[in-house]
Amino acid sequence: MGTPTHADAGTSPSGLRVADKATVALKFVTVKSADFMTSKIIGTNVYNNQNETVGEIEDLVIENGKTITGVVVSVGGFLGMGESYVVLDPATVVLNQKDDTWKAFVDTSKDSLKNAPKFKYSKK
Repeated sequence: MGTPTHADAGTSPSGLRVADKATVALKFVTVKSADFMTSKIIGTNVYNNQNETVGEIEDLVIENGKTITGVVVSVGGFLGMGESYVVLDPATVVLNQKDDTWKAFVDTSKDSLKNAPKFKYSKK
């Protein structure tokens, strides 16, 4: 392979990156049966263990282009009014698919999420 140049020293060729052009040869991957697509997760309702709707998954936070470190959830509000956002640790969110419908579950109350640290979020 050769010695890494200054530009790629200490960096991994895996993960999404921000740059002006691609510098790594294109590779293809195989999706495993246990994998899931973010398009199925975004917009998923979030429920607590009492099966009350407590929010909706809006986005995922990806650290260094390869690790999901946060799940952005909209909480509170009605029809988009008074809505706020919190970022949950992905390890605290359980996903479930039944009859082609995805649900997310968290061990919390509505009030706990409404009082959680807010995240300033814009889809733009």
